[in-house]
Amino acid sequence: MRNIAAASDFGATVRLRRRELGLTQEQFALEAGVGRRFVIDLEAGKETASLGLALRCAQLLGLDVNMIPRGDRG
Repeated sequence: MRNIAAASDFGATVRLRRRELGLTQEQFALEAGVGRRFVIDLEAGKETASLGLALRCAQLLGLDVNMIPRGDRG
């Protein structure tokens, strides 16, 4: 489990998982229904990436995004 504190953390996690699955950016973009430019920007941590599309991409890679209040970390 990785702590996501910035868009760059989210992007790095997406890139790592995509590579683990053996997908190119082009293959993943096609599967996700987005352009390759979006995947590039997402993986680079560009903060203007659409949250909805970013979450859909994470889901397609089998990544769960959970929000846990800081005081509840165990």
